[in-house]
Amino acid sequence: MSFQGRPTEDLIRVAAAGGGFRLDAAGRPTDDLVAIAAAASEWGVPLVFAGMDGRPTDDLVMIADAGEGNVVFEG
Repeated sequence: MSFQGRPTEDLIRVAAAGGGFRLDAAGRPTDDLVAIAAAASEWGVPLVFAGMDGRPTDDLVMIADAGEGNVVFEG
């Protein structure tokens, strides 16, 4: 199942409900990824954000901080 075409609000709802997933996040704004990661941290569900090799380190740190250990980055 591909989550790439889903709106950010839907991904936040899924994560907040306890659903983990893998997302090709290359085209998503950092603020959206932070919000998704924060929702996942509420339940401790795993998220995998792919396509992250071009992101600045500061962005990765913000996303990781919001995810509280529940986010894995892939290049």
